[in-house]
Amino acid sequence: MGGKADSAVRRKIIIVEDELLIALDMESALMDAGFEVIGIAASASEAMSLVRTTKPDLAVMDVRLAGPTDGVKCALELFRIDGIRCVFATAHQDQTTRLRAEPAQPLGWLAKPYQPDALIRTVHDAIALLDENKAGC
Repeated sequence: MGGKADSAVRRKIIIVEDELLIALDMESALMDAGFEVIGIAASASEAMSLVRTTKPDLAVMDVRLAGPTDGVKCALELFRIDGIRCVFATAHQDQTTRLRAEPAQPLGWLAKPYQPDALIRTVHDAIALLDENKAGC
């Protein structure tokens, strides 16, 4: 196996998505690519709780979530409190949303609907950016 699959195996990912079928498709694609999916959260509060116990490397985040807190606010909290970066996989990519999300330093944006290979490619790119940041420290 090449470097991408090897690095994927060591990476833990949380999926934050309130549409269960989409979340399960994401989970399947990511696991098939060698990533460890540590869980699926439908709300920001579920995500925060799961993150505290599992310490993922990356979050794949939708903007619209169940509950009062949206994905942008969740991403900001994950980054501020735990230093966890995210990839947004969402239909909501307008300029206002992107500007709100900037302080969370997202590692990518993936427009819904998307193909599983686009998700995998975006996550691999995000992991590469994380690795570059760690190497630069």
